[in-house]
Amino acid sequence: MTGPAGSWARLAVVSTLALSLAAAPLTPVLAQEAVAPARLTLADALARSAAADPAVPATEARLRAGEAGVRQADVRPNPTLGLMVENLPSFGGGGIADRTEATLTYEQRLERGGDRPARVSLARAEAAVVQAEALVRRLDRLEMVQRAWAEALAAQAELEIAAERLELADRFQSEVQRRVDMARDPLFAGARAEAELAQAQIDFDQAGINARLTRATLSRFWTGAADFTLESTDFTDTSASRAAAGDVAKADLTIFTAQREIAGARVRVEQARATPDATVSIGVRSLWDDGAVGLVVGGSIPLGRYDRNEGAIDRARAEGLAAEGDLAAARQERERDIARHQVLLASRALEARRIQDETLPLAERAVVLVREGFNRGGFTYNDVISAQRALLETRARRVAVLKQFHIDRARLDRLTGAHADLPGLETQP
Repeated sequence: MTGPAGSWARLAVVSTLALSLAAAPLTPVLAQEAVAPARLTLADALARSAAADPAVPATEARLRAGEAGVRQADVRPNPTLGLMVENLPSFGGGGIADRTEATLTYEQRLERGGDRPARVSLARAEAAVVQAEALVRRLDRLEMVQRAWAEALAAQAELEIAAERLELADRFQSEVQRRVDMARDPLFAGARAEAELAQAQIDFDQAGINARLTRATLSRFWTGAADFTLESTDFTDTSASRAAAGDVAKADLTIFTAQREIAGARVRVEQARATPDATVSIGVRSLWDDGAVGLVVGGSIPLGRYDRNEGAIDRARAEGLAAEGDLAAARQERERDIARHQVLLASRALEARRIQDETLPLAERAVVLVREGFNRGGFTYNDVISAQRALLETRARRVAVLKQFHIDRARLDRLTGAHADLPGLETQP
């Protein structure tokens, strides 16, 4: 390969520097990969992420808080110990023990209307929401991991296409330069071939940087060490499109269901509060002048004349109706998204197979024929470039379709809770 020495030297320096910057943060990782890189499947990536989820301690703390809330809701009201001293003498009115009376009482509020069971039911419903939200958050994280895994696979495939383009540009530049040296082609043909080769080198370098970046992004979901390899067969596997979408978990709907239960529990709490609680007391009264002691018994109950808690009850019932409506809307939207992504998966899988079986062989055949004709003088430089670009664009289109296939699959798995049974996702309070 010939060309201006200064130009190629600068290009080599830029390419080397770009790859060095991309690899700099991952130097220990590259050393590990050189020792024993292991294949990273989707199941492996999800398991690593679940085991290294930094939000697990916070989730466990929230679940313990829910447990504590249930325990606290089941506690009865505290009794009250009271002391009352009456008939204290005024200044100059005699001794303190002449007419003074002291009363010691023990009071207990009695909950009526089912206050405590209603409070416990509300606390349990609130704890269930915390549990459902924890599962939803972890499923969202697994979807991000699955998308990152797909993007890393796609970046690796794009790097292979860039390498193929660079190889084709290098080989074709040599052929064009040979024809220019033999005066069979004008000088501008050699310049264009060198420009194509320079751009192919830049694209290859950028694809390499992107491949390293996507691998590093994926590995940050656990230890940050990209000690793995990615198999192209995982990227081209579209068998998931033939499997019917399951319904392992309804985590998103569980949140709305729990919120509906909360609304129902609040109705019962407000209804219980509408029934006034009674207070009973018992005590002893001491008469200091003669030392006599008497028994005192009493009680009180509020009169439901003005406040019957009707507004709070109506509000809780309205919130229950709203929660029921939200649940119905979320269920319908979820079913619609599941059906749409099933169709998208099947469509993208079919497109990828047709590109592989129909379009790619024709594009590859066209490149071979045009190159042979160009060597015989039957085609122009533009014909060769157009054929090669058509082939590379076809390969890139297939990679783009497969990448979107895996992203759609990640969304469908999230909607159906396909990974809800993954070890490490247990969030039982």
